[in-house]
Amino acid sequence: MSTQEGSVDSDRDISLDEATVDFDSELLTNLGSGLINAILEQEPTEVIKALVDSGAPLWYQDEEGLSPLHAAVYVEDAELVKLLIDEGAVWNAVDNLQNTAADIALSLNNQECYTLIRDAGIRSELLLALLSARSTLSSTPSSFVIRDTDDSAAGSTDAFISSKLRFTKDEFGQEICLLKLKDDEVGVMMGWEREISEFIPDTRLCESHSNYSQGLKILNVGFGLGIIDTFFQSVAHPPSHHVIIEPHPDVLQHMRDNGWYNKTGVKILEGRWQDFIESEELLGFGGFDVIYTDTFSENYEELRKFFGHLPDLMDGPESRFSFFNGLGATNALFYDVYTHLSELHLAEDGLDVDWSDVEVGTDESENRWGKTREYFTLPIYRLPVGHMKSI
Repeated sequence: MSTQEGSVDSDRDISLDEATVDFDSELLTNLGSGLINAILEQEPTEVIKALVDSGAPLWYQDEEGLSPLHAAVYVEDAELVKLLIDEGAVWNAVDNLQNTAADIALSLNNQECYTLIRDAGIRSELLLALLSARSTLSSTPSSFVIRDTDDSAAGSTDAFISSKLRFTKDEFGQEICLLKLKDDEVGVMMGWEREISEFIPDTRLCESHSNYSQGLKILNVGFGLGIIDTFFQSVAHPPSHHVIIEPHPDVLQHMRDNGWYNKTGVKILEGRWQDFIESEELLGFGGFDVIYTDTFSENYEELRKFFGHLPDLMDGPESRFSFFNGLGATNALFYDVYTHLSELHLAEDGLDVDWSDVEVGTDESENRWGKTREYFTLPIYRLPVGHMKSI
């Protein structure tokens, strides 16, 4: 008898729990949709504030993916945008068309609303980085990795190093390095990046050095297709020392096949930069005049760690640093946030950054990817050049 009663009570508890969940879900949906409608109908700010205070969820998104922050931008109410952000609105929520509220602000040419959301994103990511640095548990994940965000070989360094790469040319004749995933191939490096790399070596990184004519000491992390390293070898005064750090065995074999191990002044360190960053094998050069990094499948947290080693790696005030700035580069807001974030973090490590805009969005842009997944879809590439701050 007691067992049967226990069964009935258990069933009743489950039913009550389900009813409570359904009730809460319906209540939150009504509150969330009511808040969005009130914003779109341009109710007074006091009304909006009262709805938020009563529990209307700022994270709510309707069937079209519209959030309260999206709605505030659609009515171009900067005061309301600030209020929602201060109350905890999600800065990087995307609608069904993959647009953030900031993307909508850009389309409306509303710089004030855009800047409010962009700055909220910067503050949020700085906080995540701070929490990660102080955590004694597993690190807080960053929102983006340099080129991808999954746990496969495109999003895990260890998995990437053990994966298979293929060097070939696509249907448009450009050189490509491809990573095989489950159902498709991802571009590790694409030939179109020459549009960016050709701006880097002479005018941005090398010519300003007083000892340029004697040959500079150059460090590059991540070989890829060898685009940037080929440019470094082709400057008017080739480097006296050219160190390349590369972990992937297929890339290393590609380098052997193309004679990189036999080039004068070139030293190849086989492994990850983390394996050499404090070693005499690297620090024994006494500092580098030029440092460039372009890693694959590392998140921003790892790039941030690399920033911290720059004062020990750079030779002096004339030294220059740059990196492939592909952070969040499939969305204008994410790209802007991480451009500013990297500048702030470099400043913490004692570097100032000059930015140059390079147009990479042309009528032929759709041909650059072939059949591979895209990792940079914006029309403007922001090229960073860092140097040690003057004391």
